[in-house]
Amino acid sequence: MNKISIIGTGSVGSTIAYTLTAMGLASEIVVIDINTEKALGEALDIRQGVPLFSPCSIYAGTYSDAKDSDIVIITSGIARKPGQTRLELAQTNVDITKGIIPEITKAAPDAKYIIVSNPVDVLTYTFFKRSGLPENHIIGSGTILDTARLRARMAEYFSINQSNVHAYVMGEHGDSSFIPWSLANISNVPVNDCHNLMTNRDGIFPEFNRDEVEQYVRKSGARVIEQKGATFYAVSASVCHICKVLLKGIDTTMTVSTMMHGEYGVEDVCLSVLNIVGKDGATSKLLTPLTDEEILKLHKSADTLKEVIKNLDI
Repeated sequence: MNKISIIGTGSVGSTIAYTLTAMGLASEIVVIDINTEKALGEALDIRQGVPLFSPCSIYAGTYSDAKDSDIVIITSGIARKPGQTRLELAQTNVDITKGIIPEITKAAPDAKYIIVSNPVDVLTYTFFKRSGLPENHIIGSGTILDTARLRARMAEYFSINQSNVHAYVMGEHGDSSFIPWSLANISNVPVNDCHNLMTNRDGIFPEFNRDEVEQYVRKSGARVIEQKGATFYAVSASVCHICKVLLKGIDTTMTVSTMMHGEYGVEDVCLSVLNIVGKDGATSKLLTPLTDEEILKLHKSADTLKEVIKNLDI
């Protein structure tokens, strides 16, 4: 029996609720929104499809209904508009999050919390500073989505199964993110060597272009928003992957946003490096070896976030 509560029933929150139901990850799902009618409608729409999935009780509720939740997912806040950066949302969504924290943590003090709203690193930091919850119970979705976008794009270049691609995006979930190319490989073959080492693959096209891939990853969210108004499918898949790992209890590495305590020389900011996540939450970090240049990029990302945080009322 697993219970998951979702705060916010916009495009992201409602898609997460649907995906969790379709995956059969929870036996009970509570959706909570200031717009009660929207929450009721989303729950009803999903509930009517449950007979075709695994059994699940999904309903709209209030903060008190989140009692005994194993996981609480925070998606509430103002969505990004076309041309707007994640960081430009900062103070508005910080204020919304500050209002939610005492209500939801009172109802579900033992839950693992996944912060999804943007700017996710700033809001994860806000949650850490104001909630009083154990640090390992606070997880920002961070660059797990960026990492999925990276692997999808690399798989296209090499015409290969995405599961064979091993690469990460680290830092801010935003414009200062970076790809540590020293870690990127296809089935343990460094990415730069793949074209030369693949036999009978003359048709591979185009030549692998790091700069193009980095821009693809960094601008994907803005591109989707420009084309269809919002991003929600891929981020939902990312969040449900985190939920699956938390509930299944098998420790898994992933690039989620957590508080830094001097790792790589970075502290007092939440951003994404490789974390070990399992039934007890984000219990530790796996400090992958980075080049000096990559560490500088991580520091630049941390400084970008700290500059924003410095000017906020957290």
